Amino acid sequence: MTHHDDDHDRGLAHDLETMSRQLLGRRRALGLFAGAGVTALLSGCGGGDSTASASSTSTSSTDTSTSTGSSTSTGSGTSTDSSSSGTCVADPTETNGPYPADGTNSSSGSTSNVLTLSSAVRSDIRSSFLNSTTTASGVRVDITLTIVDVNASCAALSNYAIYIWHCDANGDYSLYDLPTESYLRGIQVTNSSGQVTFTTIFPGCYSGRYPHIHFEVFSSLAGATSGRAAALISQLAMPRSECTAVYATSGYSDSSRNLGNITIATDNVFGDNTAAQIAAQTLTMSGSASAGYTATATIGLAL
Repeated sequence: MTHHDDDHDRGLAHDLETMSRQLLGRRRALGLFAGAGVTALLSGCGGGDSTASASSTSTSSTDTSTSTGSSTSTGSGTSTDSSSSGTCVADPTETNGPYPADGTNSSSGSTSNVLTLSSAVRSDIRSSFLNSTTTASGVRVDITLTIVDVNASCAALSNYAIYIWHCDANGDYSLYDLPTESYLRGIQVTNSSGQVTFTTIFPGCYSGRYPHIHFEVFSSLAGATSGRAAALISQLAMPRSECTAVYATSGYSDSSRNLGNITIATDNVFGDNTAAQIAAQTLTMSGSASAGYTATATIGLAL
């Protein structure tokens, strides 16, 4: 497992400090275009923790949680407070962390953005889709996400795009910790029920963070060109009982020990949210570590 020095997703204060240190480097970052070849993409995505920087947008680096409502980011980079409506809750905005590959940060001096690639639109995200065909090993998870509008009686939002990414069983992120891999990343468009289903693996637990999955929601696939255009940037938490079961299996070498040092309540991303928000952000899962899991979550946007 790569040693991250607890540098993942440290929230607003850490992101601002990181931005100030790496502002000059970002100004030199090269854009990655949709027509760019694999070699150009890997050049833009290579590197590790020391070269990856946090998002430069306020929407992707602000943790919000209040007892009266939650904040969702808008395409203009602002956020609005809103209360839950009906049986759904507006998910709070969270940091997108240092490894989004969504055009908001750089790696090895170039901007990393898989959202410009049509090959990133896929349901099964376990395999790399650039110059490698490596499949990430780990316990299978099939995740169905439902996107709703909390200000319209939890109405389903069809034709919205959702991009998810997370670390592998060793706690490493493709395109950054593993610059030649592009697995465990993908984007899909919601159906008439506001749903998408991803096939992935259970993410590992690395030091300093509770096990999680990152996501960004966009109003359309055409608009999903950068994290700066996201309607919501947030994270999903893995249920602790399933974490315990999965991390007892082979392939998750350090996860059990790391999990023992953190809870959702002490996590620097989830910890300041309300109980209702944390419940909405935590996946509901069924299955087993041996047979694999199915998982669901409802993601609420305050439109």
